[in-house]
Amino acid sequence: MSQEKTTCVACQRDDAEVPLLQLSYRGGKFDICPQHLPILIHDPARLVGLLPGAEELSPADHHD
Repeated sequence: MSQEKTTCVACQRDDAEVPLLQLSYRGGKFDICPQHLPILIHDPARLVGLLPGAEELSPADHHD
């Protein structure tokens, strides 16, 4: 049984190197490591070219 290796969309490290969180987006499944999760939340433009549709994501609003 062959398993496709999952890697972080930002750094390409796999689950043997770092924990990975899976997200569903636009009908696909993607993985991101905890180090790059803040980028997805606060600066998704940095994932353009790495995560399909990242250019359409807006950063989270900060409410203090």
